Amino acid sequence: MRLLLAPMEGLLDEVLRAMVTRLARYDYAVTEFARVSGTLLPDRFFRRIAPELDHASRTAAGTPVRVQILGSDPACMGDNAARLARLAPAGVDLNFGCPAPTVNRHRGGAVLLDEPELLHRIAAAVAAALPAGVPLTAKMRLGVADPGRACECAQALAEGGATALVVHARTRQQGYRPPAHWEWVARVAQAVRVPVVANGEVWTAADWVRCRAVSGVADVMLGRGAVADPFLARRIRGGRLDPPDAAERAREWQALLPVLGDFSVRVQRKVEARHAPGRIKQWLHLLARSYPQARQLFAAIRGLRTLAEVEAALGRHGVPLPGAHSPAPACTA
Repeated sequence: MRLLLAPMEGLLDEVLRAMVTRLARYDYAVTEFARVSGTLLPDRFFRRIAPELDHASRTAAGTPVRVQILGSDPACMGDNAARLARLAPAGVDLNFGCPAPTVNRHRGGAVLLDEPELLHRIAAAVAAALPAGVPLTAKMRLGVADPGRACECAQALAEGGATALVVHARTRQQGYRPPAHWEWVARVAQAVRVPVVANGEVWTAADWVRCRAVSGVADVMLGRGAVADPFLARRIRGGRLDPPDAAERAREWQALLPVLGDFSVRVQRKVEARHAPGRIKQWLHLLARSYPQARQLFAAIRGLRTLAEVEAALGRHGVPLPGAHSPAPACTA
């Protein structure tokens, strides 16, 4: 059984990736995508998306990080994969899952699922460009408008050289609307000879149990569920599948406070001060699904505009900004 941390554009960057992998163990994480569009990307571009490349391609907690690339030109994707490989990533992942209209209009992401032959050529070009020892994986949805070609797309990627597939169990048109159709993951897994990982709508340990039962696969990739409940993976690994009670949630929140402080500090190092409040609100908004304390804190900062105001509110709610570098409790599960 493996638990993987999903790529999430505009959310799970290296800053939040470091926080989430500090609080629970993942077998590997995948970065936001690097857009390949007709040019050879410089090393600094890959390092911007994956600063972990300068640290043995691992987060500070030791989680391996695979770099995701997105594009539709097989030759250009292969050339960029070869350049990326020089930086020794823990792996390379192909994005055929992004449903964003802007990306899809430029022939990237999930829109390519109508062209299985192209998927095969992309996977084959990238696989040929990677040295032995750098695994190639791919993330796909069930299709563009319907899942009728999902198995064909998966076969094209596997035959092209992808050694494992992550299947987000919705089509492009379904976006992120529930439910996730895990039964289609089972059909894909039966159609290919490479490992298949289920993804989509796993918010709780009970969801994880149902996902594995319906999909029939052992491995699950967590996305928004891992961000909303950073201890979810730890509980799953520890076999604690019942919903946490209020006392456990309170203990987890206390462990989260210094991590929130560290997150705030690191966000300020990365983005302009005017953008930092938005990033802090973004994570708190998701945490509010799991923690009443996060709902209270989010309500307190939601209408605030300046970083100084947000920091003052964080301090009033127990977030230790001056001591943001205090280590979080060790992950024992």
